[in-house]
Amino acid sequence: MIKTFSKLLLLFILTVSIVCVTNAQKILIKTSEGDIKIELYAKKAPITVANFLKYVDEKIYDGASFYRTVRLDNQPQSPVKIEVIQGGTNDDKAKKKFSPITLETTEKTKIKHLDGTISMARSEPNSATSEFFICINAQPELDFGGKRNPDGKGFAAFGKVIKGMDVVKKIQLKETKVWEGNNQPQLLAEPVKIISIRRL
Repeated sequence: MIKTFSKLLLLFILTVSIVCVTNAQKILIKTSEGDIKIELYAKKAPITVANFLKYVDEKIYDGASFYRTVRLDNQPQSPVKIEVIQGGTNDDKAKKKFSPITLETTEKTKIKHLDGTISMARSEPNSATSEFFICINAQPELDFGGKRNPDGKGFAAFGKVIKGMDVVKKIQLKETKVWEGNNQPQLLAEPVKIISIRRL
């Protein structure tokens, strides 16, 4: 009787675990260069994930683009080097649809900027809206306490690429030109179209 109960209990725990893993929120970014599949960490970064999904559900990213790539060879004026591709709506009207969100730092979420991590672009703390970036290789200077942003608060990581890093790296290596107001050649000469972003 006890053995039967133990087996049933173990089966229940395994079933719940599988359901929890299965229910992890995933999204698919369809681009003109291929698909990128991402898992979002809603439990660790609830504010950031909820914000991102609002733009996804409103289809605001449809027709947007990856428009910036930052490589080791195209940031001569930056003393702290990083490697990312940046995308989003690049549409001021769309960005104003929702208010900026509170910065969920990596100190709070424990989500580090590793290879494939997706994170929110921002200027000041609590200013992120729709623009996001994906890391190529580990980028600890984007974490809380990192030196890439002078305020030291880092950026809000909220998920990771689980399929399609080959697409991310392909975008990263595309031809660039000088970004007006930035004076560094990080703007993609031909932006990569985001066809759609959808929940899976």
